[in-house]
Amino acid sequence: MSLPVLYIGNRRFSSWSLRAWLVLQKSGIEFETRLIPLNEGETRSAISEISPGGTVPALHTADGVIWDSLAICEWAAERKPDLWPAQDMLRARARAAVSSMHAGFLSLREHCPMDLCREGVYKDLDDVTQMDIAVMQALWHDVMTPAGEFMFGEWSIADAFFTPVASRFRSYAVELHSEAQSYCDTLLSEKDYLDWHSKAQLEDYTNPYENPL
Repeated sequence: MSLPVLYIGNRRFSSWSLRAWLVLQKSGIEFETRLIPLNEGETRSAISEISPGGTVPALHTADGVIWDSLAICEWAAERKPDLWPAQDMLRARARAAVSSMHAGFLSLREHCPMDLCREGVYKDLDDVTQMDIAVMQALWHDVMTPAGEFMFGEWSIADAFFTPVASRFRSYAVELHSEAQSYCDTLLSEKDYLDWHSKAQLEDYTNPYENPL
């Protein structure tokens, strides 16, 4: 049987691709990675051929295609349950935190798009984006368990979902509380993230954001 194939967007820009890729890496499930460059002339048609939802990431398995990052993570967790916390309440809280990120923080996403080639370049942010940053830090403070380096002790899908956020905070030189900064430093020092980051530096594609600065 052939390996599952994860189709991703540019490593430099595609935060949703990063989330799914990190989870598959941590799962130990063997898979292949194929990249579809964003913002190119053939991008739309290329993605439509491999993703019913018209988006990346998209995971091709022997049983069908999964095209949402959270759905891909749940597919992996059904095979490797330790991708979520083992304790019932922690697992529920981890899912709640992930859902908040999956559906919210729209201003942060719009005004601080992920760009892994941008290192600590300050950007003046509006009040709505500043509120997103404050709410994010409050969320982390409220759910962070005291044991272990990660949000719920051991690494979980929740940490995958917040890794691109940590990269945004670094890219745009966002000043954080010490607890939040420590968590971001932990996420961005993970071996798998560093592997993704190093490959992102080698990409030579058009920036899909009109005003990356």
